[in-house]
Amino acid sequence: MQLKLGTHTVDGIQVLDCNGRIVFGEETALLRDTVKEMMAAHKSLVLNLGGVTYIDSGGLGMLVSIYVSARNAGASIKLARVTQRVGDVLQVTKLLTVFDTYETEEQAVKSFKTAA
Repeated sequence: MQLKLGTHTVDGIQVLDCNGRIVFGEETALLRDTVKEMMAAHKSLVLNLGGVTYIDSGGLGMLVSIYVSARNAGASIKLARVTQRVGDVLQVTKLLTVFDTYETEEQAVKSFKTAA
């Protein structure tokens, strides 16, 4: 399934819902462009990965790139609802130690409030 993105706001925090596959090509370009656009207006962003069925090395690279870009811009990105498959890949690549991950979208949003 191709990557489908949707956005909504929870308690003033932008949430990007990702559904489908995050793979090198159109999907990673769409994700990059969407996050870049959102970060221009908001410094706090939650990526809801609950609907992600697969991620490849290009998708992982894009997540890292997004994370670094956010940090350099003074923004923050947190991951929510990481699926078992994506979580396993993040664990094997040791990227779980880089990203702030939360079981629920609500926990991720709340973490921005407690960090402030």
